[in-house]
Amino acid sequence: MAAYILRRLLLIIPTLWAIITINFLIIQAAPGGPVEQAMAQQMGVQGSALDRITSANRSETSGGAQPQGEYRGAKGLDPEVIAEIEKRYGFDKPVSERYWDMILDYLTFDFGDSFFKSGSVIDLVAEAMPVSISLGLWSTLIIYLISIPLGISKALHNGHLFDRWTSSIISLAYAIPGFLFAILLIILFAGGTYLNWFPLRGLVSDNWETLSWADKITDYFWHIALPVTANVISGFATLTLLTKNSFLDEIGKQYVMTAKAKGLTPSEVLYRHVFRNAMLLIISGFPAAFIAIFFTGSLLIEVIFSLNGLGLLGFEAINQRDYPVVFSTLYIFTLLGLIMALITDLTYTWVDPRIDFESR
Repeated sequence: MAAYILRRLLLIIPTLWAIITINFLIIQAAPGGPVEQAMAQQMGVQGSALDRITSANRSETSGGAQPQGEYRGAKGLDPEVIAEIEKRYGFDKPVSERYWDMILDYLTFDFGDSFFKSGSVIDLVAEAMPVSISLGLWSTLIIYLISIPLGISKALHNGHLFDRWTSSIISLAYAIPGFLFAILLIILFAGGTYLNWFPLRGLVSDNWETLSWADKITDYFWHIALPVTANVISGFATLTLLTKNSFLDEIGKQYVMTAKAKGLTPSEVLYRHVFRNAMLLIISGFPAAFIAIFFTGSLLIEVIFSLNGLGLLGFEAINQRDYPVVFSTLYIFTLLGLIMALITDLTYTWVDPRIDFESR
């Protein structure tokens, strides 16, 4: 197993390199880069004007005629200012040099400074990380604590009244997006229209530092109650149905009837035999579910509840073409996903010792 783990860890390096390289090349072809963004800010233009700046810049680069009234001279932006902007963002260097500088920096986890936000990228990520960790860990924990027992109960009572009623609730939760639940929770409980029981912004209160430890814990859970609830409602449906179908499939197999014929109790059959085999399918989907809940699934939740997490940070960076933040968050997401995939394989061997990755 040690050799297998070492091979998987070594495979992380080329996988990260390939993903970062592909996205670097895609970003280079995308219009409206950071230089154009900064030029638009200098000129005080927004929206479609940025597209005109980008188109004019490309036209000039390719030797085409410069459109009148849409680019540099007509907007009054001095060429020296443009050169300073390009130098500030490193775009005075060739693409190949920028690429290799980025690769060498990322080997030492040096993500540089943000183009449009004050401070280094690592500081921005560290500032946003507690929000994503809070939403992701609590949501994942609660979803699994609800979905697995509920899915097992639905499998054991398949077709009964309990199964039908819970299926109706699960179908409703699956059909409605999480951000709509978030808006509904705000309307009902965060001062939207009815009750004002929960805060609408932030992970903690402004006076959190002055509170006692007990009050800090209470304040923290008070703030994350609605965001986590919105995440859980929208996330537990798929896992519940997956758990139910996985257990139903195992319950109908021959070895279960053989175990019952030997005199084992239903609970012994379920937890000594069925559980181990049925959980393999659920474990296999854990990395994707974890990353989805941890980052992408929390994006709109972070926006709605004004929570500055990694999902929101990456989304804003893409809109602003803030490349250091874009690539660093992508790098972190990919690294976490690969590590979670390795942990999943190790969990396989823990749940079912018959699985041997070393021999594959």
